[in-house]
Amino acid sequence: MLIQAMELSKHYGEGESRVTALDRASMRIGPGDLISIMGPSGSGKSTLLHLLSGLDRPSSGRLLYDGRDIYSLSDRELSAFRRRSIGFIFQQFNLLPVLTAWENITMPLLLDKKQPDTAYLQELARLLGIGERLTHLPHQLSGGQQQRVAIARALAAKPEVIFADEPTGNLDSKSGGEVMELLKGVGAQLGKALVVITHDRAVAELARRRFVMADGVLTEVTA
Repeated sequence: MLIQAMELSKHYGEGESRVTALDRASMRIGPGDLISIMGPSGSGKSTLLHLLSGLDRPSSGRLLYDGRDIYSLSDRELSAFRRRSIGFIFQQFNLLPVLTAWENITMPLLLDKKQPDTAYLQELARLLGIGERLTHLPHQLSGGQQQRVAIARALAAKPEVIFADEPTGNLDSKSGGEVMELLKGVGAQLGKALVVITHDRAVAELARRRFVMADGVLTEVTA
């Protein structure tokens, strides 16, 4: 899937009180791309992620997924599109404490009335190093293992692109590095695009394409 963001802007307020959170951001995301977007708090990183993933609508600009403007969809259609085409990984693991790792991974599929692809999910768990931990509850897992469960959940529906917002923010440097290497490896093996929002330079430099954000302006620093 080819994703094209064209002149995306997001404004809040009107007149003299208007704030520009994102200023005419453009980028292309292709199959298998590994992209990092780095910048300080308040630079517009999360705003960009929310627009690229259809979680929010821009003040102006277009976002095409294989030539289709997803902002032309109704809220219901857009919600279904996100569930089936986009995976999300956040700083908070957001695992339900009363469900096992396997149940946390498969729950979004069941809510979407889909049967889990058991063979695919078991192979995914093996690639992520949690194949022996699927019957454990979240409190029985380390932080790194919980984030791996969250990654498996994000990939369960076989999305075309994964958006990760500070995925190593709650991990120590060793676990964070391991999680990023796993993300890179799994993304490459499955041919998924991965876009990582981070303020950590070490994480950003693991990407093949790197962008920086400052005051709502997006700039690619490597190609």
